[in-house]
Amino acid sequence: MRLGFDNERYLSLQSDCIRKRIDQFGGKLYLELGGKLFDDYHASRVLPGFEPDSKIRMFSQLKEELEIIISINAGDIEKNKKRGDLGITYDDDVLRLTDAFRSLGFLVGSVCITQYNGQRGADAFMKRLNSLGIKCYLHYTIEGYPYNVKKIVSEEGYGRNEYIETSRPLVLVTAPGPGSGKMATCLSQLYHEYKRGRKAGYAKFETFPIWNLPLKHPVNIAYEAATADLDDMNMIDPFHLEAYGKTAVNYNRDVEVFPVLKAMMERILGHSPYQSPTDMGVNMVGFCIFDDEAVCHASKLEVLRRYYQAQVAIRQGEAAETQRDKIELLMQKAEISSELCPAIKAALQKADETDAPAGAMVLPTHAVVTGKTSSLLGPSAALLLNALKALAGIDEEVKLISPQTLEPICKLKTENLQNRNPRLHSDEVLIALSISSVTDPNAAKALEQLKKLHGCDAHFSVILSSVDEKTYKKLGINVTCEPKYQIRKLYHG
Repeated sequence: MRLGFDNERYLSLQSDCIRKRIDQFGGKLYLELGGKLFDDYHASRVLPGFEPDSKIRMFSQLKEELEIIISINAGDIEKNKKRGDLGITYDDDVLRLTDAFRSLGFLVGSVCITQYNGQRGADAFMKRLNSLGIKCYLHYTIEGYPYNVKKIVSEEGYGRNEYIETSRPLVLVTAPGPGSGKMATCLSQLYHEYKRGRKAGYAKFETFPIWNLPLKHPVNIAYEAATADLDDMNMIDPFHLEAYGKTAVNYNRDVEVFPVLKAMMERILGHSPYQSPTDMGVNMVGFCIFDDEAVCHASKLEVLRRYYQAQVAIRQGEAAETQRDKIELLMQKAEISSELCPAIKAALQKADETDAPAGAMVLPTHAVVTGKTSSLLGPSAALLLNALKALAGIDEEVKLISPQTLEPICKLKTENLQNRNPRLHSDEVLIALSISSVTDPNAAKALEQLKKLHGCDAHFSVILSSVDEKTYKKLGINVTCEPKYQIRKLYHG
Protein backbone atom coordinates (compact mmCIF):
# COMPACT_ATOMS: atom_id res chain seq x y z
CA MET A 1 0.00 0.00 0.00
CA ARG A 2 1.28 3.44 -0.91
CA LEU A 3 1.52 5.44 2.31
CA GLY A 4 0.25 8.99 2.62
CA PHE A 5 0.00 9.63 6.36
CA ASP A 6 2.76 10.30 8.91
CA ASN A 7 1.66 8.40 12.01
CA GLU A 8 4.56 9.43 14.27
CA ARG A 9 4.00 13.11 13.50
CA TYR A 10 0.33 12.62 14.35
CA LEU A 11 1.09 11.11 17.76
CA SER A 12 3.29 14.07 18.64
CA LEU A 13 1.06 16.87 17.30
CA GLN A 14 -2.14 15.43 18.73
CA SER A 15 -0.86 14.93 22.28
CA ASP A 16 0.66 18.44 22.30
CA CYS A 17 -2.63 19.95 21.13
CA ILE A 18 -4.59 18.24 23.92
CA ARG A 19 -2.08 19.38 26.57
CA LYS A 20 -2.46 22.99 25.38
CA ARG A 21 -6.24 22.72 25.62
CA ILE A 22 -5.97 21.43 29.20
CA ASP A 23 -3.83 24.46 30.08
CA GLN A 24 -6.31 26.80 28.36
CA PHE A 25 -8.97 25.83 30.90
CA GLY A 26 -6.83 26.06 34.01
CA GLY A 27 -5.77 22.43 34.27
CA LYS A 28 -9.01 20.45 33.87
CA LEU A 29 -10.52 19.27 30.57
CA TYR A 30 -13.47 17.02 29.76
CA LEU A 31 -12.72 15.61 26.32
CA GLU A 32 -15.56 14.04 24.36
CA LEU A 33 -14.30 11.25 22.12
CA GLY A 34 -16.11 10.66 18.82
CA GLY A 35 -15.38 7.57 16.73
CA LYS A 36 -13.44 4.48 17.65
CA LEU A 37 -10.46 4.54 19.96
CA PHE A 38 -8.91 1.07 19.80
CA ASP A 39 -9.60 -0.11 16.30
CA ASP A 40 -10.22 2.80 13.93
CA TYR A 41 -10.01 0.76 10.74
CA HIS A 42 -11.91 3.38 8.76
CA ALA A 43 -9.16 5.90 9.45
CA SER A 44 -6.45 3.36 8.59
CA ARG A 45 -8.15 2.62 5.26
CA VAL A 46 -8.64 6.22 4.13
CA LEU A 47 -5.34 7.49 5.58
CA PRO A 48 -2.78 4.84 4.56
CA GLY A 49 -0.11 4.96 7.24
CA PHE A 50 -2.56 5.65 10.08
CA GLU A 51 -2.39 2.74 12.53
CA PRO A 52 -5.78 1.47 13.83
CA ASP A 53 -4.55 1.90 17.42
CA SER A 54 -3.02 5.36 16.88
CA LYS A 55 -5.44 7.14 19.19
CA ILE A 56 -4.87 4.82 22.12
CA ARG A 57 -1.10 5.05 21.54
CA MET A 58 -1.39 8.83 21.58
CA PHE A 59 -3.37 8.77 24.82
CA SER A 60 -0.72 6.46 26.28
CA GLN A 61 1.57 9.49 26.22
CA LEU A 62 -0.95 11.21 28.52
CA LYS A 63 -1.75 8.14 30.63
CA GLU A 64 -0.67 9.58 33.99
CA GLU A 65 -2.80 12.69 33.45
CA LEU A 66 -5.90 10.86 32.17
CA GLU A 67 -8.91 9.02 33.48
CA ILE A 68 -11.88 7.65 31.57
CA ILE A 69 -15.65 7.88 31.96
CA ILE A 70 -17.76 5.54 29.81
CA SER A 71 -21.25 6.83 29.03
CA ILE A 72 -24.16 4.61 28.05
CA ASN A 73 -27.76 5.57 27.29
CA ALA A 74 -30.32 3.88 29.58
CA GLY A 75 -32.65 3.50 26.59
CA ASP A 76 -29.99 1.58 24.67
CA ILE A 77 -29.58 -0.79 27.62
CA GLU A 78 -33.34 -1.34 27.72
CA LYS A 79 -33.48 -2.09 23.97
CA ASN A 80 -30.43 -4.38 24.07
CA LYS A 81 -28.89 -2.23 21.35
CA LYS A 82 -25.92 -3.90 19.63
CA ARG A 83 -22.72 -2.71 18.03
CA GLY A 84 -22.99 -3.60 14.36
CA ASP A 85 -19.30 -4.38 13.96
CA LEU A 86 -18.94 -6.60 17.06
CA GLY A 87 -22.44 -8.02 17.44
CA ILE A 88 -22.49 -7.42 21.21
CA THR A 89 -24.86 -5.28 23.25
CA TYR A 90 -23.84 -1.79 24.37
CA ASP A 91 -23.83 -2.80 28.04
CA ASP A 92 -21.52 -5.75 27.33
CA ASP A 93 -19.33 -3.42 25.30
CA VAL A 94 -18.94 -1.16 28.35
CA LEU A 95 -17.36 -4.11 30.14
CA ARG A 96 -15.23 -4.98 27.10
CA LEU A 97 -13.99 -1.39 26.88
CA THR A 98 -13.25 -1.29 30.60
CA ASP A 99 -11.18 -4.46 30.36
CA ALA A 100 -9.36 -3.16 27.28
CA PHE A 101 -8.51 0.18 28.90
CA ARG A 102 -7.36 -1.41 32.14
CA SER A 103 -5.19 -3.97 30.33
CA LEU A 104 -3.27 -1.01 28.88
CA GLY A 105 -2.86 0.66 32.26
CA PHE A 106 -5.56 3.34 31.93
CA LEU A 107 -7.73 4.43 34.84
CA VAL A 108 -11.43 3.83 34.17
CA GLY A 109 -12.92 5.99 36.87
CA SER A 110 -16.60 5.26 36.36
CA VAL A 111 -19.58 4.50 34.14
CA CYS A 112 -22.31 7.09 33.61
CA ILE A 113 -25.82 5.91 32.71
CA THR A 114 -27.43 8.79 30.80
CA GLN A 115 -31.10 9.66 30.14
CA TYR A 116 -32.09 7.51 33.09
CA ASN A 117 -35.80 7.37 33.79
CA GLY A 118 -36.23 4.28 35.95
CA GLN A 119 -35.55 1.71 33.19
CA ARG A 120 -35.38 -1.81 34.61
CA GLY A 121 -32.56 -2.80 32.29
CA ALA A 122 -30.51 0.16 33.52
CA ASP A 123 -31.19 -0.80 37.16
CA ALA A 124 -30.04 -4.35 36.49
CA PHE A 125 -26.90 -3.13 34.73
CA MET A 126 -26.12 -0.75 37.59
CA LYS A 127 -26.31 -3.65 40.07
CA ARG A 128 -24.04 -5.65 37.79
CA LEU A 129 -21.48 -2.82 37.70
CA ASN A 130 -21.61 -2.39 41.47
CA SER A 131 -21.03 -6.13 41.98
CA LEU A 132 -17.95 -5.84 39.74
CA GLY A 133 -16.61 -2.95 41.77
CA ILE A 134 -17.20 -0.32 39.07
CA LYS A 135 -18.50 3.07 40.18
CA CYS A 136 -21.74 3.99 38.47
CA TYR A 137 -23.50 7.37 38.26
CA LEU A 138 -26.94 8.37 37.00
CA HIS A 139 -27.76 11.30 34.72
CA TYR A 140 -31.46 11.87 34.25
CA THR A 141 -33.74 12.65 31.32
CA ILE A 142 -34.26 16.42 31.07
CA GLU A 143 -37.53 17.60 29.59
CA GLY A 144 -36.97 19.93 26.64
CA TYR A 145 -33.38 18.79 26.03
CA PRO A 146 -31.40 20.20 24.23
CA TYR A 147 -33.28 23.43 23.47
CA ASN A 148 -34.66 24.47 26.85
CA VAL A 149 -31.28 25.87 27.92
CA LYS A 150 -32.64 27.74 30.93
CA LYS A 151 -34.01 24.52 32.45
CA ILE A 152 -31.08 22.33 31.39
CA VAL A 153 -28.49 24.58 33.04
CA SER A 154 -30.28 24.74 36.36
CA GLU A 155 -30.89 22.72 39.51
CA GLU A 156 -33.85 21.06 37.74
CA GLY A 157 -31.62 19.98 34.83
CA TYR A 158 -27.92 19.25 35.20
CA GLY A 159 -28.29 19.96 38.90
CA ARG A 160 -30.26 16.71 39.37
CA ASN A 161 -27.48 14.64 37.85
CA GLU A 162 -25.05 12.88 40.12
CA TYR A 163 -21.63 14.53 40.14
CA ILE A 164 -18.95 12.15 38.90
CA GLU A 165 -15.88 12.24 41.12
CA THR A 166 -12.68 12.58 39.05
CA SER A 167 -9.07 13.02 40.13
CA ARG A 168 -7.01 13.79 37.01
CA PRO A 169 -6.65 16.84 34.73
CA LEU A 170 -7.80 15.08 31.54
CA VAL A 171 -11.12 13.23 31.63
CA LEU A 172 -11.85 11.28 28.46
CA VAL A 173 -15.56 10.62 27.93
CA THR A 174 -16.20 7.74 25.55
CA ALA A 175 -19.06 5.34 24.80
CA PRO A 176 -20.02 2.12 22.99
CA GLY A 177 -21.64 4.08 20.16
CA PRO A 178 -23.42 7.28 19.05
CA GLY A 179 -26.31 8.74 21.05
CA SER A 180 -24.83 7.62 24.37
CA GLY A 181 -24.81 11.11 25.91
CA LYS A 182 -21.10 11.91 25.88
CA MET A 183 -21.53 15.66 25.32
CA ALA A 184 -24.27 15.91 27.94
CA THR A 185 -22.02 14.08 30.42
CA CYS A 186 -19.22 16.60 29.81
CA LEU A 187 -21.48 19.64 30.15
CA SER A 188 -23.16 18.27 33.27
CA GLN A 189 -19.72 17.86 34.82
CA LEU A 190 -18.82 21.45 33.85
CA TYR A 191 -21.97 22.67 35.59
CA HIS A 192 -21.08 20.84 38.80
CA GLU A 193 -17.40 21.86 38.66
CA TYR A 194 -18.25 25.57 38.44
CA LYS A 195 -20.92 25.15 41.08
CA ARG A 196 -18.09 23.97 43.33
CA GLY A 197 -15.90 26.91 42.33
CA ARG A 198 -13.51 24.88 40.16
CA LYS A 199 -12.28 25.75 36.68
CA ALA A 200 -12.77 23.23 33.88
CA GLY A 201 -13.31 23.10 30.13
CA TYR A 202 -14.82 21.00 27.37
CA ALA A 203 -13.45 19.97 23.97
CA LYS A 204 -14.26 17.42 21.29
CA PHE A 205 -11.90 14.89 19.74
CA GLU A 206 -13.34 13.59 16.49
CA THR A 207 -11.26 12.52 13.48
CA PHE A 208 -13.81 13.04 10.70
CA PRO A 209 -14.69 15.09 8.80
CA ILE A 210 -11.21 16.64 8.63
CA TRP A 211 -11.81 20.35 9.21
CA ASN A 212 -8.80 21.68 7.28
CA LEU A 213 -9.37 19.64 4.10
CA PRO A 214 -11.75 20.81 1.32
CA LEU A 215 -15.43 19.93 1.65
CA LYS A 216 -15.31 17.67 -1.43
CA HIS A 217 -12.00 16.03 -0.60
CA PRO A 218 -12.33 12.20 -0.96
CA VAL A 219 -11.45 11.70 2.74
CA ASN A 220 -14.45 13.79 3.78
CA ILE A 221 -16.65 12.16 1.14
CA ALA A 222 -15.64 8.76 2.53
CA TYR A 223 -16.81 9.92 5.98
CA GLU A 224 -20.23 10.81 4.53
CA ALA A 225 -20.41 7.37 2.91
CA ALA A 226 -19.50 5.71 6.21
CA THR A 227 -22.28 7.56 8.04
CA ALA A 228 -24.92 7.32 5.31
CA ASP A 229 -27.14 5.37 7.73
CA LEU A 230 -27.02 8.29 10.20
CA ASP A 231 -27.89 10.81 7.47
CA ASP A 232 -24.86 12.93 8.37
CA MET A 233 -23.81 15.58 5.90
CA ASN A 234 -20.56 17.50 5.67
CA MET A 235 -20.86 21.25 5.38
CA ILE A 236 -18.88 24.45 5.67
CA ASP A 237 -18.93 25.66 9.27
CA PRO A 238 -20.88 28.97 8.96
CA PHE A 239 -19.97 30.10 12.48
CA HIS A 240 -16.24 29.67 11.81
CA LEU A 241 -16.52 31.53 8.50
CA GLU A 242 -18.37 34.41 10.16
CA ALA A 243 -16.04 34.64 13.17
CA TYR A 244 -12.69 34.28 11.39
CA GLY A 245 -13.32 34.63 7.66
CA LYS A 246 -11.82 31.15 7.16
CA THR A 247 -13.35 28.05 5.60
CA ALA A 248 -13.54 24.94 7.80
CA VAL A 249 -15.46 21.70 7.31
CA ASN A 250 -17.78 20.25 9.92
CA TYR A 251 -20.97 18.20 9.81
CA ASN A 252 -24.62 19.03 10.15
CA ARG A 253 -25.29 17.73 13.68
CA ASP A 254 -22.46 19.72 15.26
CA VAL A 255 -23.39 22.85 13.32
CA GLU A 256 -27.07 22.54 14.22
CA VAL A 257 -26.46 22.07 17.94
CA PHE A 258 -23.71 24.68 18.30
CA PRO A 259 -25.96 27.69 19.14
CA VAL A 260 -27.51 25.61 21.93
CA LEU A 261 -24.13 24.41 23.15
CA LYS A 262 -22.75 27.94 23.10
CA ALA A 263 -25.73 29.19 25.10
CA MET A 264 -25.20 26.41 27.67
CA MET A 265 -21.52 27.27 28.08
CA GLU A 266 -22.36 30.95 28.47
CA ARG A 267 -24.74 30.08 31.31
CA ILE A 268 -22.23 27.74 32.95
CA LEU A 269 -18.97 29.68 32.45
CA GLY A 270 -20.33 33.18 32.02
CA HIS A 271 -18.95 33.25 28.45
CA SER A 272 -18.33 30.86 25.57
CA PRO A 273 -14.67 30.03 24.87
CA TYR A 274 -15.66 28.94 21.38
CA GLN A 275 -17.03 30.87 18.42
CA SER A 276 -17.67 27.84 16.21
CA PRO A 277 -18.06 24.05 16.42
CA THR A 278 -14.67 23.77 14.66
CA ASP A 279 -13.12 25.69 17.58
CA MET A 280 -14.23 22.92 19.95
CA GLY A 281 -12.20 20.28 18.12
CA VAL A 282 -8.62 19.23 18.79
CA ASN A 283 -8.13 17.14 15.64
CA MET A 284 -4.65 17.36 14.07
CA VAL A 285 -5.03 14.60 11.44
CA GLY A 286 -5.11 17.01 8.51
CA PHE A 287 -1.60 18.27 9.31
CA CYS A 288 -0.09 14.78 8.95
CA ILE A 289 -0.99 13.94 5.33
CA PHE A 290 2.16 13.98 3.18
CA ASP A 291 0.88 12.27 -0.01
CA ASP A 292 -2.53 13.61 -0.94
CA GLU A 293 -2.78 11.47 -4.07
CA ALA A 294 -2.35 8.24 -2.08
CA VAL A 295 -4.94 9.38 0.46
CA CYS A 296 -7.42 10.34 -2.27
CA HIS A 297 -7.10 6.94 -3.96
CA ALA A 298 -7.53 5.09 -0.66
CA SER A 299 -10.58 7.18 0.24
CA LYS A 300 -12.26 6.56 -3.11
CA LEU A 301 -11.79 2.81 -2.61
CA GLU A 302 -13.47 3.14 0.80
CA VAL A 303 -16.49 4.88 -0.76
CA LEU A 304 -16.78 1.99 -3.23
CA ARG A 305 -16.62 -0.54 -0.37
CA ARG A 306 -19.36 1.32 1.50
CA TYR A 307 -21.53 1.24 -1.63
CA TYR A 308 -21.35 -2.56 -1.87
CA GLN A 309 -21.82 -2.95 1.88
CA ALA A 310 -24.97 -0.83 1.67
CA GLN A 311 -26.33 -2.95 -1.19
CA VAL A 312 -25.76 -6.14 0.81
CA ALA A 313 -27.38 -4.59 3.90
CA ILE A 314 -30.44 -3.67 1.81
CA ARG A 315 -30.62 -7.23 0.45
CA GLN A 316 -30.50 -8.55 4.02
CA GLY A 317 -33.21 -6.15 5.15
CA GLU A 318 -30.87 -4.21 7.45
CA ALA A 319 -30.76 -0.88 5.60
CA ALA A 320 -33.00 1.46 3.63
CA GLU A 321 -32.48 2.04 -0.09
CA THR A 322 -31.87 5.72 0.66
CA GLN A 323 -28.53 4.71 2.19
CA ARG A 324 -27.37 3.25 -1.14
CA ASP A 325 -28.82 6.18 -3.08
CA LYS A 326 -26.86 8.67 -0.98
CA ILE A 327 -23.60 6.81 -1.56
CA GLU A 328 -24.32 6.67 -5.30
CA LEU A 329 -24.55 10.46 -5.32
CA LEU A 330 -21.25 10.69 -3.46
CA MET A 331 -19.67 8.35 -6.03
CA GLN A 332 -20.86 10.60 -8.83
CA LYS A 333 -19.46 13.64 -7.03
CA ALA A 334 -16.04 12.01 -6.65
CA GLU A 335 -16.12 10.24 -10.05
CA ILE A 336 -15.89 6.75 -8.54
CA SER A 337 -16.84 3.56 -10.39
CA SER A 338 -16.37 -0.18 -9.88
CA GLU A 339 -13.37 -0.04 -12.25
CA LEU A 340 -11.39 1.48 -9.37
CA CYS A 341 -11.09 -2.02 -7.85
CA PRO A 342 -9.92 -4.65 -10.42
CA ALA A 343 -11.10 -7.47 -8.16
CA ILE A 344 -14.74 -6.66 -8.94
CA LYS A 345 -14.48 -7.26 -12.68
CA ALA A 346 -12.26 -10.33 -12.20
CA ALA A 347 -14.66 -11.96 -9.72
CA LEU A 348 -17.68 -11.47 -11.99
CA GLN A 349 -15.79 -12.80 -15.02
CA LYS A 350 -14.71 -15.94 -13.13
CA ALA A 351 -18.30 -16.47 -11.95
CA ASP A 352 -19.55 -16.22 -15.54
CA GLU A 353 -16.88 -18.62 -16.82
CA THR A 354 -17.58 -21.27 -14.17
CA ASP A 355 -21.33 -20.62 -13.74
CA ALA A 356 -20.73 -20.73 -9.97
CA PRO A 357 -19.83 -18.33 -7.15
CA ALA A 358 -16.32 -16.90 -7.44
CA GLY A 359 -14.03 -14.31 -5.89
CA ALA A 360 -10.98 -12.22 -6.74
CA MET A 361 -8.33 -10.35 -4.77
CA VAL A 362 -5.86 -7.56 -5.53
CA LEU A 363 -2.49 -8.52 -4.04
CA PRO A 364 0.18 -6.10 -2.73
CA THR A 365 2.03 -6.74 -5.99
CA HIS A 366 -1.06 -5.34 -7.82
CA ALA A 367 -1.61 -8.78 -9.40
CA VAL A 368 -5.21 -10.05 -9.36
CA VAL A 369 -5.94 -13.66 -8.37
CA THR A 370 -9.25 -15.49 -8.48
CA GLY A 371 -10.92 -18.36 -6.66
CA LYS A 372 -13.75 -20.57 -7.86
CA THR A 373 -16.21 -22.99 -6.30
CA SER A 374 -15.23 -26.69 -6.37
CA SER A 375 -16.55 -29.88 -4.82
CA LEU A 376 -14.24 -29.45 -1.82
CA LEU A 377 -13.72 -25.69 -1.47
CA GLY A 378 -15.93 -22.63 -1.44
CA PRO A 379 -14.76 -19.57 -3.41
CA SER A 380 -13.44 -17.75 -0.34
CA ALA A 381 -11.32 -20.74 0.72
CA ALA A 382 -10.04 -21.28 -2.83
CA LEU A 383 -9.20 -17.59 -3.19
CA LEU A 384 -7.17 -17.61 0.03
CA LEU A 385 -5.08 -20.56 -1.14
CA ASN A 386 -4.52 -19.06 -4.59
CA ALA A 387 -3.50 -15.70 -3.10
CA LEU A 388 -1.02 -17.37 -0.75
CA LYS A 389 0.44 -19.43 -3.60
CA ALA A 390 0.87 -16.33 -5.76
CA LEU A 391 2.64 -14.43 -2.98
CA ALA A 392 4.88 -17.41 -2.19
CA GLY A 393 5.80 -17.91 -5.86
CA ILE A 394 4.24 -21.38 -5.95
CA ASP A 395 2.78 -22.62 -9.24
CA GLU A 396 -1.01 -22.39 -9.24
CA GLU A 397 -1.31 -26.09 -10.23
CA VAL A 398 0.43 -27.20 -7.02
CA LYS A 399 -2.00 -28.51 -4.41
CA LEU A 400 -1.11 -27.15 -0.96
CA ILE A 401 -3.55 -29.53 0.71
CA SER A 402 -4.10 -32.99 -0.73
CA PRO A 403 -7.66 -34.09 -1.59
CA GLN A 404 -7.06 -37.08 0.72
CA THR A 405 -6.77 -34.59 3.61
CA LEU A 406 -9.78 -32.49 2.59
CA GLU A 407 -12.26 -35.28 1.86
CA PRO A 408 -12.48 -36.64 5.45
CA ILE A 409 -13.09 -33.09 6.73
CA CYS A 410 -15.92 -32.60 4.22
CA LYS A 411 -17.36 -36.00 5.20
CA LEU A 412 -17.18 -35.04 8.89
CA LYS A 413 -19.09 -31.80 8.20
CA THR A 414 -22.02 -33.50 6.45
CA GLU A 415 -22.28 -36.87 8.18
CA ASN A 416 -21.43 -35.97 11.77
CA LEU A 417 -21.90 -32.21 12.15
CA GLN A 418 -25.15 -32.09 10.13
CA ASN A 419 -23.96 -29.45 7.65
CA ARG A 420 -25.58 -29.44 4.24
CA ASN A 421 -22.60 -27.74 2.61
CA PRO A 422 -19.58 -30.08 2.45
CA ARG A 423 -17.20 -27.41 1.14
CA LEU A 424 -14.57 -25.98 3.45
CA HIS A 425 -14.87 -22.44 4.75
CA SER A 426 -11.92 -20.06 4.94
CA ASP A 427 -11.10 -20.82 8.58
CA GLU A 428 -11.27 -24.57 8.00
CA VAL A 429 -8.94 -24.47 5.02
CA LEU A 430 -6.42 -22.40 7.02
CA ILE A 431 -6.43 -25.04 9.77
CA ALA A 432 -5.92 -27.76 7.15
CA LEU A 433 -3.09 -25.72 5.61
CA SER A 434 -1.46 -25.34 9.03
CA ILE A 435 -1.52 -29.10 9.53
CA SER A 436 -0.07 -29.68 6.05
CA SER A 437 2.72 -27.17 6.72
CA VAL A 438 4.28 -29.59 9.22
CA THR A 439 5.29 -31.98 6.44
CA ASP A 440 4.95 -29.94 3.22
CA PRO A 441 7.48 -27.11 2.62
CA ASN A 442 5.16 -25.47 0.05
CA ALA A 443 2.33 -25.32 2.57
CA ALA A 444 4.72 -23.84 5.16
CA LYS A 445 5.94 -21.26 2.66
CA ALA A 446 2.38 -20.30 1.73
CA LEU A 447 1.34 -19.96 5.37
CA GLU A 448 4.14 -17.46 5.94
CA GLN A 449 2.45 -15.09 3.45
CA LEU A 450 -0.73 -14.59 5.50
CA LYS A 451 0.34 -11.24 6.97
CA LYS A 452 0.87 -9.86 3.47
CA LEU A 453 -2.89 -10.14 2.81
CA HIS A 454 -3.62 -7.38 5.34
CA GLY A 455 -5.12 -4.39 3.51
CA CYS A 456 -5.85 -6.29 0.28
CA ASP A 457 -9.23 -5.87 -1.46
CA ALA A 458 -11.36 -8.91 -2.31
CA HIS A 459 -14.70 -9.11 -4.10
CA PHE A 460 -17.18 -11.98 -4.42
CA SER A 461 -20.00 -12.67 -6.84
CA VAL A 462 -22.32 -13.68 -3.96
CA ILE A 463 -22.81 -12.73 -0.32
CA LEU A 464 -20.26 -14.52 1.86
CA SER A 465 -21.27 -16.60 4.86
CA SER A 466 -20.73 -14.92 8.20
CA VAL A 467 -17.95 -17.44 8.96
CA ASP A 468 -15.98 -16.53 5.84
CA GLU A 469 -16.59 -12.81 6.30
CA LYS A 470 -15.26 -12.92 9.87
CA THR A 471 -12.16 -14.87 8.81
CA TYR A 472 -11.33 -12.36 6.08
CA LYS A 473 -11.91 -9.51 8.52
CA LYS A 474 -9.53 -11.06 11.06
CA LEU A 475 -6.90 -11.29 8.33
CA GLY A 476 -7.39 -7.59 7.59
CA ILE A 477 -8.75 -8.19 4.07
CA ASN A 478 -11.32 -5.66 2.82
CA VAL A 479 -14.29 -7.64 1.48
CA THR A 480 -17.13 -6.57 -0.80
CA CYS A 481 -19.85 -8.74 -2.33
CA GLU A 482 -22.54 -8.59 -4.96
CA PRO A 483 -25.95 -8.25 -3.28
CA LYS A 484 -27.21 -11.76 -4.01
CA TYR A 485 -27.18 -15.14 -2.28
CA GLN A 486 -25.69 -18.32 -3.69
CA ILE A 487 -28.93 -20.26 -3.26
CA ARG A 488 -32.57 -19.26 -3.09
CA LYS A 489 -33.94 -19.72 0.42
CA LEU A 490 -35.42 -17.60 3.16
CA TYR A 491 -32.91 -18.24 5.95
CA HIS A 492 -29.18 -17.68 5.49
CA GLY A 493 -27.27 -18.53 8.66
